[in-house]
Amino acid sequence: MSKMLFVLSAFVGLVLASTDKELLTPEFVDGLSKIWWGPLGEEDKVSTDIRPFEIKFTNEMITDLRYRINNRRKVTPPLEGIAFQYGFNTDNLDYWMDFWANKYNFTEREAYLNQYPQFKTNIQGLDIHFIRVKPEVPEDVDVLPLLMLHGWPGSVREFYETIPIITKYCEHNGFAVEVIVPSLPGFGFSDGATRPGLGEIEMAAVLRNLMRRLGFEKFYCQGGDFGALIANNMVTLYPEEILGYHTNFPVSLAPEMGYLHMQATKPDTLGIAMSDSPMALFAWLMQAVSGGSRRSYKYRADGGLHDLYNPESLIDDVMFYWTENKFTSAVRLYAESFNMRTFGT
Repeated sequence: MSKMLFVLSAFVGLVLASTDKELLTPEFVDGLSKIWWGPLGEEDKVSTDIRPFEIKFTNEMITDLRYRINNRRKVTPPLEGIAFQYGFNTDNLDYWMDFWANKYNFTEREAYLNQYPQFKTNIQGLDIHFIRVKPEVPEDVDVLPLLMLHGWPGSVREFYETIPIITKYCEHNGFAVEVIVPSLPGFGFSDGATRPGLGEIEMAAVLRNLMRRLGFEKFYCQGGDFGALIANNMVTLYPEEILGYHTNFPVSLAPEMGYLHMQATKPDTLGIAMSDSPMALFAWLMQAVSGGSRRSYKYRADGGLHDLYNPESLIDDVMFYWTENKFTSAVRLYAESFNMRTFGT
């Protein structure tokens, strides 16, 4: 019964995602899996090996980060009576910058983020980073593969607390779940494309090829935010391969959509500020976290950030953007997806 419920939970998503299937030709779908997104001329030089990977916060990166935080410019104070209605309340930035530079233990957080087995493998010219956790079960127990996809302003960090719950074997269920959690192309520790065109549809093909690389011809998937849009496309493109689909993002009306327009039209300009200033990066990401958590949080001077999250977890997430300077390549996903090429498919 539990296995049946796991499958049936995907039904609505499958129906919604498959409405445009008649517009897609086999040639189009097959072609998506063959597009090369890496540097030209290296098509025959890339290994298909699956390589162990560990997150590393280098001393050089930490020193530079602290210097930028400690030498930040004084910001404009908020207007009287304004909390988060105009964006991140700047009265809170000193607390967060002090915590990041002086209380965030980089060594302990690095160990925390490396608690699960992590790997990289090259898919269509891009090194894709992913977490893979297998349940400990008797040999005769069915293990179901589950691909879990994050969005923006998130990262694989979203799933750290849920991975042990999902992969814990319950004999009553009669089956277990193995999770594969990739950093989306251009996010975290996954490569971004070297040329335009890698949007939600194309990412669906890349991540399906990742699952094929791992030996899964059929699998379940879960997605939130942009991960949901990508998973929708996986269901549409590969209906025979997706066993079930769950999303926590079936419909969303975001309280502040200005960031979407900016990231869909001028991602590289935004990226100049976010790459240079950790304060700017933190504020831009966390205003979205606040707005996406509770609509009422825009009337809170602290954005409600302390209600649902601890400070370490929020800065962990920001580190997935700062460590390898991935803000720009991450938000290009908006420009590559919210366009006529995508909507016309």
